[in-house]
Amino acid sequence: MAGRDGRREFLKAAGAVSLGLAAAQGQPAWAAAPETALPQVAFGKHSLSRLVCGANPFNGGSHLSTFVNQQMREYFTSEQILKTLRRCQEVGINCWQISGLVNLDLYRRFVDEGGKMSAISLGQNPNDLAKLAAGGCIGVAHHGEVTDGLFKAGRLDEIRDFLKQVRDTGMMVGVSTHMPDVVDAVESKGWDVDYYMTCVYERHRSEEDLKKLLGRVPLPVNEVYLKEDPPRMFEAIRNTRRPCLAFKILAAGRLSDRKAWVEQAFRETFAAIKPTDAVIVGIYDQYSDQPGEDAALVRKYANGRAS
Repeated sequence: MAGRDGRREFLKAAGAVSLGLAAAQGQPAWAAAPETALPQVAFGKHSLSRLVCGANPFNGGSHLSTFVNQQMREYFTSEQILKTLRRCQEVGINCWQISGLVNLDLYRRFVDEGGKMSAISLGQNPNDLAKLAAGGCIGVAHHGEVTDGLFKAGRLDEIRDFLKQVRDTGMMVGVSTHMPDVVDAVESKGWDVDYYMTCVYERHRSEEDLKKLLGRVPLPVNEVYLKEDPPRMFEAIRNTRRPCLAFKILAAGRLSDRKAWVEQAFRETFAAIKPTDAVIVGIYDQYSDQPGEDAALVRKYANGRAS
């Protein structure tokens, strides 16, 4: 997510161009015409743009404040979400990450009205899986908050049944996490997993953990985003052959105040992750054309289509 300062400048570079389609095997996974196409990565039998539209702003989850949450909820009516998705499609974004059944019906409406984007989802409830598959989702990742809580409690193995149930639906199987150690642990266990959703900031450390890490320095209130975190997650991403979808690369909007910070985050992320990886970025386009701005940065730094 990016602030209004400077980000409108990217709109000029992004331009407004016509959209084209490409056929794909299995459930729909579309690509834009060459003039608007983003670099893409293989995702099973599908192909994803290296920029995926995230769920949080649409759901009023800013990770900034109650006031920003409320502003997002007021702005993102169903009609506005559809408008934003259509703009995402225009600039080459071909996947929307949703969260469970929230907005699944809206995704179906988007497709029924001619929208050409795939959907992936977070999940934790096995009872939702049949609906997600029937609704057109091509992949489900076990919800990162729950994953990490179980890992800290020494109960990570409890998510394995859920992952097997995802596999039984025919959807891609993922694990979402905010902790590099979770990626390393799943890799060491050799689980049947197709991809990871990897938050580049370990934002949910306890106060006790932060004190151990930072010493006796005054701690800020609310969520803490440390500059030293992204390199740790980038290493875990590079250490797995599976595709990773890196998220919160702008520290939940904390790096959005300046154009240079936004560009640096995109540049450093794509320099650090694998050519087979992508990023998920929350879009909040009330004040600027964030789909176009972010797509321009991906074209600039993602270095072409991965094989």
